[in-house]
Amino acid sequence: MADKWSQSALLVIDMQNDFILEDGLMKVNGGQAIVPNVIKAVDIARQRGILVVWVVREHDPQGRDAELFRRHLYSPGNVGPTSKGSVGAELVDGLVIKEGDYKLVKTRFSAFFATHLHSFLRTEGIKSLVISGVQTPNCVRQTVFDAVALDYQPVTVIVDATAAATPDIHDGVATPTLQEWCGSGA
Repeated sequence: MADKWSQSALLVIDMQNDFILEDGLMKVNGGQAIVPNVIKAVDIARQRGILVVWVVREHDPQGRDAELFRRHLYSPGNVGPTSKGSVGAELVDGLVIKEGDYKLVKTRFSAFFATHLHSFLRTEGIKSLVISGVQTPNCVRQTVFDAVALDYQPVTVIVDATAAATPDIHDGVATPTLQEWCGSGA
């Protein structure tokens, strides 16, 4: 059983204060509700020996590496969303990077775009991915699309450990619940 999980990684995407907290600059309405399930998914992954990869969005405080459509959010004297070193860029309370985990910084929707994630995962022998975090139609979906294109198999999105701005957008994704993913013994 341990071998089965040694080729898997859990990606925890954008579970940062600016996306999750009520006063977050990029608040995802469903984000706060999934925090307990993301914590549980991380705990289960660690118990199974699954590599935990913390995918975080961090931007230059001046927004020079942000998408063009978001650059207006960064102005002199104003801390933009997930600016490197800001409270908004920190993981939400309850989520902690531990020894053996891996942190990956991205500046676009996909965790694979212009990062070394694919190379790192292959070096670690990872063949399958489990996805949690926010936001389903953007960062989660684009990461899943790229993972499938890069031949990770299977790629599993945990429906109750991911969230979107509205339930209608999120519910369009057919995925297992945390209970279904971890089994009845969790």
